[in-house]
Amino acid sequence: MKAKGKVFKYGDNVDTDVIIPARYLSTGDPKELRKHCMEDIDKDFAKNVEEGDIIVGRKNFGCGSSREHAPIAIKASGVSCVIAETFARIFYRNSFNVGLPIIESSEAAKKIEKDDELEIDFQTGEIRNLTKNEIYKGQPYPEFIQKIIENEGLVNYVKSNL
Repeated sequence: MKAKGKVFKYGDNVDTDVIIPARYLSTGDPKELRKHCMEDIDKDFAKNVEEGDIIVGRKNFGCGSSREHAPIAIKASGVSCVIAETFARIFYRNSFNVGLPIIESSEAAKKIEKDDELEIDFQTGEIRNLTKNEIYKGQPYPEFIQKIIENEGLVNYVKSNL
């Protein structure tokens, strides 16, 4: 399983309220959430993001409330992976639950810049910065996590294994 795309870069403590502002939580429809993803931190994100693009944050990405809307909005936007030094624990778990790949890598989060082109191998945890010709190490996914992501989330994974 691999991902390839252009980087949108953010800093520390990107909370769920800027990922998907509370004023849009009256719906759980991914297509509607996509329209407002990241708008309080990057008003042009929704119109500029393309299928496969990658979000890179620093420390404590996804802090704040425990809503699943945040990783759903990111995934619905076409983002193929989120990389950060650290993730808030509930966001971390919710991301896998909805099938959004995320990787913790301090080195990658520090060195990657906006608009860099990346290629990620989830089996090895290797993050290739094609722009800078650098390689960073992330944690490879265990096989069961890969299967959850391949099935587009935990619920679909469980349904396919019943």
